[in-house]
Amino acid sequence: MHIVITGGAGFIGANLAAALLADGYRVTLYDNLSRPGSSHNLAWLQRSYGAKVVLRRGDIRDAKLTAEALADANTIIHLAGQVAVTTSVANPREDFDINALGTFNVLEAARAGGRNPIVLYSSTNKVYGGMEDIVVVEDATRWRYRDLPRGVTEAQPLDFHSPYGCSKGTGDQYVRDYHRIYDLRTVVFRQSAIYGPRQFGVEDQGWAAHFIIATQFKRPMSIYGDGKQVRDLLYVDDLVNAYRQAILRIDHVAGEIFNVGGGPDYTISIWREFRPILDALNGSPVVDPAFADWRPGDQKVCILNVDRAMAALQWKPTVNVHQGIERLWNWVAASRDEIERR
Repeated sequence: MHIVITGGAGFIGANLAAALLADGYRVTLYDNLSRPGSSHNLAWLQRSYGAKVVLRRGDIRDAKLTAEALADANTIIHLAGQVAVTTSVANPREDFDINALGTFNVLEAARAGGRNPIVLYSSTNKVYGGMEDIVVVEDATRWRYRDLPRGVTEAQPLDFHSPYGCSKGTGDQYVRDYHRIYDLRTVVFRQSAIYGPRQFGVEDQGWAAHFIIATQFKRPMSIYGDGKQVRDLLYVDDLVNAYRQAILRIDHVAGEIFNVGGGPDYTISIWREFRPILDALNGSPVVDPAFADWRPGDQKVCILNVDRAMAALQWKPTVNVHQGIERLWNWVAASRDEIERR
Protein backbone atom coordinates (compact mmCIF):
# COMPACT_ATOMS: atom_id res chain seq x y z
CA MET A 1 0.00 0.00 0.00
CA HIS A 2 1.22 3.47 -0.91
CA ILE A 3 0.20 6.09 1.66
CA VAL A 4 0.54 9.80 0.89
CA ILE A 5 0.40 12.14 3.88
CA THR A 6 -0.33 15.77 3.09
CA GLY A 7 1.44 17.88 5.67
CA GLY A 8 3.64 14.86 6.29
CA ALA A 9 6.48 16.90 7.79
CA GLY A 10 4.23 18.52 10.38
CA PHE A 11 3.89 17.45 13.99
CA ILE A 12 1.18 14.82 13.49
CA GLY A 13 2.38 13.95 9.99
CA ALA A 14 5.93 13.16 11.07
CA ASN A 15 4.80 10.96 13.95
CA LEU A 16 2.33 9.18 11.69
CA ALA A 17 4.88 8.73 8.92
CA ALA A 18 7.36 7.21 11.36
CA ALA A 19 4.80 4.70 12.60
CA LEU A 20 3.64 3.73 9.11
CA LEU A 21 7.20 3.34 7.83
CA ALA A 22 7.93 1.12 10.81
CA ASP A 23 4.84 -0.91 9.86
CA GLY A 24 6.36 -1.47 6.39
CA TYR A 25 4.13 0.80 4.32
CA ARG A 26 5.44 2.82 1.40
CA VAL A 27 4.99 6.45 2.51
CA THR A 28 5.27 9.73 0.63
CA LEU A 29 5.20 13.09 2.37
CA TYR A 30 3.49 15.88 0.43
CA ASP A 31 4.47 19.13 2.12
CA ASN A 32 5.57 22.65 1.24
CA LEU A 33 7.77 22.80 4.39
CA SER A 34 6.40 26.25 5.22
CA ARG A 35 5.63 25.59 8.87
CA PRO A 36 8.43 26.31 11.34
CA GLY A 37 9.87 23.04 12.54
CA SER A 38 8.83 21.01 9.49
CA SER A 39 12.36 20.85 8.09
CA HIS A 40 13.55 19.50 11.46
CA ASN A 41 10.83 16.85 11.43
CA LEU A 42 11.83 15.86 7.90
CA ALA A 43 15.48 15.57 8.93
CA TRP A 44 14.46 13.43 11.92
CA LEU A 45 12.52 11.07 9.67
CA GLN A 46 15.44 10.87 7.24
CA ARG A 47 17.87 10.07 10.05
CA SER A 48 15.52 7.34 11.28
CA TYR A 49 14.41 5.78 7.98
CA GLY A 50 16.87 6.96 5.35
CA ALA A 51 15.88 6.48 1.73
CA LYS A 52 12.47 5.12 2.71
CA VAL A 53 11.43 8.72 3.40
CA VAL A 54 10.10 10.22 0.17
CA LEU A 55 9.27 13.92 0.07
CA ARG A 56 7.24 15.45 -2.71
CA ARG A 57 7.41 19.18 -2.13
CA GLY A 58 4.22 20.97 -3.06
CA ASP A 59 1.20 22.93 -1.91
CA ILE A 60 -2.37 21.67 -1.68
CA ARG A 61 -3.54 24.99 -3.16
CA ASP A 62 -1.98 23.89 -6.45
CA ALA A 63 -4.61 21.55 -7.93
CA LYS A 64 -2.38 20.18 -10.71
CA LEU A 65 0.59 19.46 -8.48
CA THR A 66 -1.67 17.91 -5.84
CA ALA A 67 -3.29 15.63 -8.41
CA GLU A 68 0.14 14.48 -9.58
CA ALA A 69 1.34 13.82 -6.04
CA LEU A 70 -1.73 11.78 -5.11
CA ALA A 71 -2.21 9.94 -8.41
CA ASP A 72 -0.95 6.51 -7.32
CA ALA A 73 -1.93 6.64 -3.64
CA ASN A 74 -3.94 3.80 -2.12
CA THR A 75 -4.48 5.89 1.01
CA ILE A 76 -4.42 9.66 1.44
CA ILE A 77 -4.15 11.08 4.94
CA HIS A 78 -4.96 14.75 4.65
CA LEU A 79 -3.27 16.68 7.45
CA ALA A 80 -1.99 19.75 5.62
CA GLY A 81 -3.66 22.97 6.67
CA GLN A 82 -3.63 26.37 8.27
CA VAL A 83 -3.95 25.55 11.95
CA ALA A 84 -4.52 28.72 13.98
CA VAL A 85 -7.71 30.66 14.72
CA THR A 86 -5.79 33.91 15.18
CA THR A 87 -4.07 33.54 11.81
CA SER A 88 -7.42 32.89 10.14
CA VAL A 89 -8.87 36.07 11.63
CA ALA A 90 -5.89 38.10 10.38
CA ASN A 91 -5.90 36.55 6.89
CA PRO A 92 -9.21 34.79 6.14
CA ARG A 93 -8.60 34.46 2.40
CA GLU A 94 -5.36 32.55 2.85
CA ASP A 95 -7.04 30.40 5.50
CA PHE A 96 -9.87 29.59 3.06
CA ASP A 97 -7.49 28.85 0.20
CA ILE A 98 -5.47 26.40 2.30
CA ASN A 99 -8.16 24.65 4.33
CA ALA A 100 -11.27 24.76 2.14
CA LEU A 101 -9.91 24.95 -1.41
CA GLY A 102 -6.91 22.79 -0.52
CA THR A 103 -9.16 20.04 0.83
CA PHE A 104 -11.35 20.27 -2.27
CA ASN A 105 -8.22 19.83 -4.41
CA VAL A 106 -7.27 16.72 -2.43
CA LEU A 107 -10.74 15.23 -2.85
CA GLU A 108 -10.83 15.97 -6.56
CA ALA A 109 -7.41 14.39 -6.97
CA ALA A 110 -8.66 11.30 -5.14
CA ARG A 111 -11.82 11.14 -7.27
CA ALA A 112 -10.06 11.68 -10.57
CA GLY A 113 -7.26 9.18 -9.94
CA GLY A 114 -9.50 6.18 -10.53
CA ARG A 115 -8.05 4.12 -7.67
CA ASN A 116 -10.79 4.84 -5.09
CA PRO A 117 -8.22 5.56 -2.38
CA ILE A 118 -8.96 5.73 1.31
CA VAL A 119 -9.12 9.41 2.34
CA LEU A 120 -8.69 10.25 6.03
CA TYR A 121 -9.24 13.88 7.00
CA SER A 122 -7.95 15.72 10.05
CA SER A 123 -10.85 17.92 11.16
CA THR A 124 -11.26 19.77 14.45
CA ASN A 125 -13.51 20.28 17.45
CA LYS A 126 -13.80 23.90 16.27
CA VAL A 127 -16.56 22.83 13.87
CA TYR A 128 -18.83 22.81 16.93
CA GLY A 129 -18.17 26.49 17.59
CA GLY A 130 -18.51 27.98 21.06
CA MET A 131 -21.24 25.47 22.00
CA GLU A 132 -23.23 28.17 23.78
CA ASP A 133 -26.23 25.83 24.00
CA ILE A 134 -24.38 23.56 26.46
CA VAL A 135 -24.58 24.56 30.12
CA VAL A 136 -21.21 24.82 31.86
CA VAL A 137 -20.54 25.42 35.55
CA GLU A 138 -17.47 26.85 37.24
CA ASP A 139 -15.46 24.92 39.79
CA ALA A 140 -12.34 25.96 41.68
CA THR A 141 -9.85 25.03 38.95
CA ARG A 142 -11.98 24.36 35.88
CA TRP A 143 -15.17 24.76 33.93
CA ARG A 144 -17.21 21.60 33.35
CA TYR A 145 -20.29 20.44 31.49
CA ARG A 146 -23.29 20.26 33.78
CA ASP A 147 -25.15 17.57 31.83
CA LEU A 148 -22.62 15.79 29.60
CA PRO A 149 -20.43 13.52 31.73
CA ARG A 150 -19.07 11.72 28.64
CA GLY A 151 -18.56 14.90 26.62
CA VAL A 152 -19.93 16.22 23.33
CA THR A 153 -21.04 13.66 20.75
CA GLU A 154 -20.93 13.87 16.97
CA ALA A 155 -24.64 14.83 17.13
CA GLN A 156 -23.69 18.26 18.48
CA PRO A 157 -24.91 20.84 15.92
CA LEU A 158 -22.24 22.31 13.69
CA ASP A 159 -21.67 26.00 14.35
CA PHE A 160 -18.62 27.23 12.49
CA HIS A 161 -17.12 30.16 14.44
CA SER A 162 -14.07 32.06 13.15
CA PRO A 163 -12.69 31.79 9.62
CA TYR A 164 -10.71 28.76 10.77
CA GLY A 165 -13.86 27.02 11.96
CA CYS A 166 -15.55 27.83 8.64
CA SER A 167 -12.68 26.61 6.47
CA LYS A 168 -12.08 23.41 8.42
CA GLY A 169 -15.81 22.79 8.64
CA THR A 170 -16.11 23.20 4.88
CA GLY A 171 -13.47 20.52 4.41
CA ASP A 172 -15.17 18.33 7.03
CA GLN A 173 -18.48 18.39 5.14
CA TYR A 174 -16.92 18.03 1.69
CA VAL A 175 -15.05 14.92 2.82
CA ARG A 176 -18.26 13.44 4.22
CA ASP A 177 -20.24 14.24 1.07
CA TYR A 178 -17.65 12.82 -1.33
CA HIS A 179 -18.41 9.45 0.24
CA ARG A 180 -22.14 9.89 -0.30
CA ILE A 181 -21.96 11.30 -3.82
CA TYR A 182 -18.83 9.65 -5.27
CA ASP A 183 -18.47 6.63 -2.95
CA LEU A 184 -14.95 7.63 -1.90
CA ARG A 185 -13.81 5.71 1.16
CA THR A 186 -13.52 8.71 3.46
CA VAL A 187 -13.31 9.11 7.24
CA VAL A 188 -13.37 12.39 9.15
CA PHE A 189 -11.61 12.75 12.52
CA ARG A 190 -12.81 15.71 14.57
CA GLN A 191 -9.73 16.01 16.74
CA SER A 192 -9.26 17.55 20.15
CA ALA A 193 -6.02 18.93 21.61
CA ILE A 194 -3.25 16.72 20.24
CA TYR A 195 0.19 16.92 21.86
CA GLY A 196 3.51 15.12 21.98
CA PRO A 197 7.09 15.03 20.62
CA ARG A 198 7.94 16.88 17.38
CA GLN A 199 5.39 19.59 18.28
CA PHE A 200 6.97 23.02 17.94
CA GLY A 201 4.07 24.71 19.72
CA VAL A 202 3.43 28.45 19.54
CA GLU A 203 1.03 30.76 21.30
CA ASP A 204 -1.88 30.28 18.91
CA GLN A 205 -1.49 26.55 18.25
CA GLY A 206 -0.20 23.63 20.27
CA TRP A 207 -0.76 25.19 23.67
CA ALA A 208 0.63 22.32 25.79
CA ALA A 209 3.93 22.30 23.89
CA HIS A 210 4.00 26.10 23.86
CA PHE A 211 3.73 26.34 27.65
CA ILE A 212 6.42 23.69 28.13
CA ILE A 213 8.77 25.38 25.65
CA ALA A 214 8.15 28.79 27.20
CA THR A 215 8.85 27.40 30.68
CA GLN A 216 12.11 25.71 29.73
CA PHE A 217 13.31 28.69 27.69
CA LYS A 218 12.07 31.23 30.27
CA ARG A 219 9.89 33.01 27.73
CA PRO A 220 6.77 35.05 28.57
CA MET A 221 3.38 33.39 28.31
CA SER A 222 -0.14 34.71 27.78
CA ILE A 223 -3.42 33.10 28.83
CA TYR A 224 -6.51 34.10 26.88
CA GLY A 225 -9.49 33.75 29.18
CA ASP A 226 -9.30 32.72 32.83
CA GLY A 227 -7.11 29.63 32.54
CA LYS A 228 -9.93 27.38 33.74
CA GLN A 229 -10.99 26.34 30.24
CA VAL A 230 -10.84 22.57 29.90
CA ARG A 231 -9.63 20.42 27.02
CA ASP A 232 -9.36 16.69 26.54
CA LEU A 233 -5.78 15.91 25.61
CA LEU A 234 -4.84 13.12 23.22
CA TYR A 235 -1.22 12.03 23.04
CA VAL A 236 0.02 11.80 19.47
CA ASP A 237 0.85 8.08 19.66
CA ASP A 238 -2.80 7.39 20.48
CA LEU A 239 -3.93 9.51 17.53
CA VAL A 240 -1.54 7.63 15.25
CA ASN A 241 -3.12 4.37 16.35
CA ALA A 242 -6.58 5.73 15.50
CA TYR A 243 -5.40 6.46 11.95
CA ARG A 244 -3.88 2.99 11.70
CA GLN A 245 -7.16 1.44 12.78
CA ALA A 246 -9.16 3.51 10.30
CA ILE A 247 -7.01 2.11 7.47
CA LEU A 248 -7.34 -1.46 8.71
CA ARG A 249 -11.09 -1.18 9.33
CA ILE A 250 -12.03 0.97 6.34
CA ASP A 251 -14.70 -1.52 5.22
CA HIS A 252 -16.49 -0.89 8.51
CA VAL A 253 -15.95 2.88 8.88
CA ALA A 254 -16.01 4.40 5.38
CA GLY A 255 -18.24 7.47 5.30
CA GLU A 256 -18.12 8.00 9.06
CA ILE A 257 -17.28 11.04 11.17
CA PHE A 258 -15.68 10.42 14.55
CA ASN A 259 -14.72 12.55 17.50
CA VAL A 260 -11.12 11.58 18.25
CA GLY A 261 -9.71 12.93 21.49
CA GLY A 262 -8.77 11.99 24.99
CA GLY A 263 -12.40 11.89 26.10
CA PRO A 264 -13.62 12.46 29.66
CA ASP A 265 -10.78 10.52 31.32
CA TYR A 266 -7.98 12.64 29.83
CA THR A 267 -8.93 16.23 30.63
CA ILE A 268 -7.16 19.20 32.15
CA SER A 269 -7.72 22.92 32.53
CA ILE A 270 -5.18 24.72 30.41
CA TRP A 271 -3.55 26.66 33.25
CA ARG A 272 -5.06 26.17 36.71
CA GLU A 273 -4.46 22.40 36.53
CA PHE A 274 -1.64 22.40 34.00
CA ARG A 275 0.54 24.77 35.99
CA PRO A 276 1.12 22.50 39.01
CA ILE A 277 2.45 19.82 36.66
CA LEU A 278 4.79 22.38 35.06
CA ASP A 279 5.96 23.54 38.49
CA ALA A 280 6.80 19.97 39.48
CA LEU A 281 8.65 19.20 36.24
CA ASN A 282 10.47 22.54 36.42
CA GLY A 283 11.54 22.00 40.01
CA SER A 284 10.33 25.50 40.95
CA PRO A 285 7.29 27.72 40.31
CA VAL A 286 7.02 28.94 36.73
CA VAL A 287 6.73 32.62 35.90
CA ASP A 288 3.18 33.99 36.08
CA PRO A 289 1.62 34.48 32.65
CA ALA A 290 -0.14 37.59 31.40
CA PHE A 291 -3.92 37.24 31.16
CA ALA A 292 -5.88 38.65 28.21
CA ASP A 293 -9.44 38.58 26.87
CA TRP A 294 -11.01 35.44 25.44
CA ARG A 295 -10.34 34.81 21.75
CA PRO A 296 -13.08 34.42 19.11
CA GLY A 297 -14.79 31.05 19.23
CA ASP A 298 -12.88 29.85 22.31
CA GLN A 299 -14.72 27.21 24.29
CA LYS A 300 -14.82 27.19 28.09
CA VAL A 301 -15.02 23.42 27.88
CA CYS A 302 -14.31 21.09 24.99
CA ILE A 303 -14.43 17.42 25.91
CA LEU A 304 -15.19 15.07 23.07
CA ASN A 305 -17.25 11.95 23.61
CA VAL A 306 -15.16 9.31 21.83
CA ASP A 307 -17.38 6.30 22.47
CA ARG A 308 -18.29 5.84 18.78
CA ALA A 309 -14.64 5.96 17.72
CA MET A 310 -13.61 3.48 20.39
CA ALA A 311 -16.27 1.01 19.33
CA ALA A 312 -15.97 1.36 15.55
CA LEU A 313 -12.18 1.60 15.37
CA GLN A 314 -11.54 -0.90 18.20
CA TRP A 315 -9.32 1.78 19.71
CA LYS A 316 -8.90 3.75 22.91
CA PRO A 317 -6.55 6.37 24.37
CA THR A 318 -3.83 4.85 26.55
CA VAL A 319 -1.39 7.63 27.53
CA ASN A 320 -2.73 9.58 30.49
CA VAL A 321 -2.29 13.32 30.84
CA HIS A 322 0.54 13.25 33.38
CA GLN A 323 2.49 10.64 31.39
CA GLY A 324 2.06 12.53 28.15
CA ILE A 325 3.04 15.89 29.56
CA GLU A 326 6.16 14.41 31.14
CA ARG A 327 7.13 12.77 27.83
CA LEU A 328 6.66 16.07 26.00
CA TRP A 329 8.68 17.90 28.68
CA ASN A 330 11.54 15.42 28.23
CA TRP A 331 11.44 15.75 24.43
CA VAL A 332 11.65 19.55 24.67
CA ALA A 333 14.59 19.26 27.09
CA ALA A 334 16.39 16.95 24.66
CA SER A 335 15.59 19.08 21.58
CA ARG A 336 16.62 22.58 22.60
CA ASP A 337 18.84 23.15 19.58
CA GLU A 338 16.07 22.17 17.15
CA ILE A 339 13.55 24.36 18.95
CA GLU A 340 15.86 27.39 18.95
CA ARG A 341 16.47 26.96 15.21
CA ARG A 342 12.90 26.24 14.12
